[in-house]
Amino acid sequence: MIVVVGSVNSDLVARVEHHPAPGETVLGSGHEMMPGGKGANQAVAAARLGSDVVFVGRVGADEVGHALAAELVSEGVDASHLLIDQGTPSGLAIITVDDAGENSIVVSPGANARVSDSDIEGASAVLMAATVTLLQLEIPLEVVAAAAEASTGIVILNAAPAAALPEVLIRSTDVLVVNRGELEALTGSDDPTAARTLPVPVTVVTLGPDGARIVRAETDQAVPAPAVSPVDTTGAGDTFCGVLAAGLDQGLTLETSVQRAVVAGSVAVTAVGARSGMPNVAELEAVLRVHDMEDAG
Repeated sequence: MIVVVGSVNSDLVARVEHHPAPGETVLGSGHEMMPGGKGANQAVAAARLGSDVVFVGRVGADEVGHALAAELVSEGVDASHLLIDQGTPSGLAIITVDDAGENSIVVSPGANARVSDSDIEGASAVLMAATVTLLQLEIPLEVVAAAAEASTGIVILNAAPAAALPEVLIRSTDVLVVNRGELEALTGSDDPTAARTLPVPVTVVTLGPDGARIVRAETDQAVPAPAVSPVDTTGAGDTFCGVLAAGLDQGLTLETSVQRAVVAGSVAVTAVGARSGMPNVAELEAVLRVHDMEDAG
């Protein structure tokens, strides 16, 4: 079982020719409302790969919040620990996606900012029973740290959005997942080998079209990605993290889990929206076969 402690947002996604500079207004070519939030996206990615997933977090007591909760349930995620917060609206992400598929995101946390230590206490039984606990940084840092400390299984921390991390959180992490920018925020360098300065057993550095690097104290392994034509990179990292968690939950090695996560993240960028391109088990296995990566299954 995987427990995801994190954020749930509604995503407003607009297509633009280029991202606006300060003071500039650009005209978009269409917009959509979609379910999102780093935590919720990662939970859905793991559930689509066949893992049992429990979600811990908050949405607002608004129409959007009820819809977001229902969407998680429809994806097979256990939302019994997703609380309805009466005091604030649901989280919102405003996303622009340019013609190269690159995104720019502003997040208004809403109910995500009110996830608390009491929520972790209420979920203590599932956290202790989880094979994997998957965390991100769109909820208060002290709550993320409390969830990591309460977990007895593998703790995966996706240190996104980039932020300075308390020592207790880093030392409670078994697998750290960062992109280059997030790694630089933690170490002062975007060189993947800089991860060796962090007190974690293993860091996985995601590198977009170049795949990922698995960095341990004495080893550094590159994991290449298949070539794709990106449409929207929103949610690629979330897909990666969810699939990585699913692999470890299902007893696969870290290396195999990362390879599957790289391929799944590559598939995710070929559709618009954080979840539209997330593969299920059959879709991921088909892509692995096409790229002659059967051993990753």
